[in-house]
Amino acid sequence: MRKETDRTEGDVNASPLRSHWIEECVSPETRALLEEDSRYFLHQSLSTPCLNALESCEGSLIRDMDGREYLDFHGNSVHQVGYGNPRVIEAVKKQLDLLPFCPRRYTNGVAVALARRLALLAPGDLNKVLLAPAGALAVSMALKLARVATGRFKTISFWGAFHGATLDAISVGGEAMFRDGIGPLLPGAIHVAPPEDCRGDDNALSNVGQIESVMEREGDIAALIAEPIRCTDVTRPGKAYWRRVRELCDRHGALLIFDEVPTCLGRTGVLFACEHYDVVPDILCIGKGLGGGVMPMAAVIARDGLDVAAPFSLGHFTHEKSPVGCAAALATLDCIEEEGLVERSRLMGAQLLESLRVLQKRHACIRELRGVGLLVGVELGEDPATGRAAGDLAEQMLYACLRRGLSFKVSGGKTLTLAPPLTVTGEELDRAVGIIDASLNEILAQ
Repeated sequence: MRKETDRTEGDVNASPLRSHWIEECVSPETRALLEEDSRYFLHQSLSTPCLNALESCEGSLIRDMDGREYLDFHGNSVHQVGYGNPRVIEAVKKQLDLLPFCPRRYTNGVAVALARRLALLAPGDLNKVLLAPAGALAVSMALKLARVATGRFKTISFWGAFHGATLDAISVGGEAMFRDGIGPLLPGAIHVAPPEDCRGDDNALSNVGQIESVMEREGDIAALIAEPIRCTDVTRPGKAYWRRVRELCDRHGALLIFDEVPTCLGRTGVLFACEHYDVVPDILCIGKGLGGGVMPMAAVIARDGLDVAAPFSLGHFTHEKSPVGCAAALATLDCIEEEGLVERSRLMGAQLLESLRVLQKRHACIRELRGVGLLVGVELGEDPATGRAAGDLAEQMLYACLRRGLSFKVSGGKTLTLAPPLTVTGEELDRAVGIIDASLNEILAQ
């Protein structure tokens, strides 16, 4: 019997359906490469053994070694400007010829330009930057900065949250798949129940009382860290919720850290997800799409008053001020601004949601739709006709949609998370909805 925790973060990579997919849809040549991958890489849940092997990617599409194309509505949240964006590729090529690497102790013009750009774009008084080669490292730097700035070490975070896979990130994270059986984690990492989706009620304050209770009881919380909008299952708290949390942090001297690593840069229809709430955190973590789907790039953006850690090395990573990564990031920001991708995210996201609402009327197993910008969650429920469990339906849907050319993430075991590039076309959205419809018809007829 598979535990439900096996499905908390993504699709299960060791299930009978995965084995059947590989036997039916993957050529002997690709299977040989998958076996070699399995031979040389350490196995871990979710990623090894792998699903398939890719040969190329472009725009909204990925192509496997057997020539099949898939609309990639997963993308690990890195492909806001589409795969192989010409402006990003050109910027990287030029930078490789000029300054491919910058040793620490030195700075470089492109890194300073990126820090300046982020400081100008970030909301409120967030104007001091640290760069990193991964989102989990940005979270790590934010946690360290909170300790230095407050003299405290305790944190509040949510059960079910994901903030990265490093030891400090899983300590504040709340997914069993990453935490269970690992051993002692960071001390002082206190977890509370997450907010529920507001379902259109901006005054919803679900579970905020737990945060208030912990802050009053402990008295020495360094920071609360959270995603303003949860990326995986697209949970969106009400506006009043985050405003109340901001008030509580201010009252109790705790910093508010927003982790927007997967949701920044237009994904939710605004440049930064916290703009939906008119709430400015003390520290903002961004990443993934910052590198344009080419380079690993992330950043911490903090308010000026938190520039207090000069005696400490918060990051000092080897590739912290990567000239090539910074060039990719600047080109990405240019694309988002000059091609109007934030507004496009709002418009195309609305189109996708409307098409899915039509689909929902035909399929009773679509329990709920949640969306903001081009981040949409299709939550499945038990099929009323057959009694089939939502988790089983979601896993079957993954492989049925892959067969028809659509890739997405399965979150929480029952939510199909759709996150296409912001450059996605209307025709591609229609095609994706058609694939979901056809796949549901096929599965429910079995």
